[in-house]
Amino acid sequence: MKAAPGRIRIIGGHLRNSRLNVPDLPGLRPTSERVRETLFNWLAPTLAGVRALDLCAGTGALGIEAISRGAGAVQFVEPDASVADALRGNLTRLKAEAGDVAGVDAVRFLQREPQPFGLVFLDPPFAQQLWAPLARKLEDGGWLAVAAQIYVESPRGHAPDLPANWLLHREGQAGEVRYALYRRI
Repeated sequence: MKAAPGRIRIIGGHLRNSRLNVPDLPGLRPTSERVRETLFNWLAPTLAGVRALDLCAGTGALGIEAISRGAGAVQFVEPDASVADALRGNLTRLKAEAGDVAGVDAVRFLQREPQPFGLVFLDPPFAQQLWAPLARKLEDGGWLAVAAQIYVESPRGHAPDLPANWLLHREGQAGEVRYALYRRI
């Protein structure tokens, strides 16, 4: 079930029931409450204190949900200026000081000096087909901690080409979306 345009709700943790303002832009596709609930149930045992990367952040719902549930820090990456500004505004309003927003595209961000993350949300715009190139940059560029977990969201029926050492841990489908959690070995 999609949230009403313009607002989505954080569903767990200390920011539970907080609403996020969402710009009304074509292609902006917040992860549904049902999928976030499932994903964060999967992540619960490993979330406390983790450094996370919300690589194609959009609304930032995944990263803010992680902050709400105990992540130590979340780096958001969002190239659209109005979406990045809305995300910064939500972080400020919620006093979510563990979040930082980089206003660049994911490919440019991954050209920076790497900092390993224990959790990565990889949910690029579906039309851009960025799963494989971003996954390769994450894996080869030193962006992943040794036992990192990577959440990947893609169209239903499409399992992206990912590095061989990313082992599928769990997956599901909701509507037209496939969601999966991988563990790096």
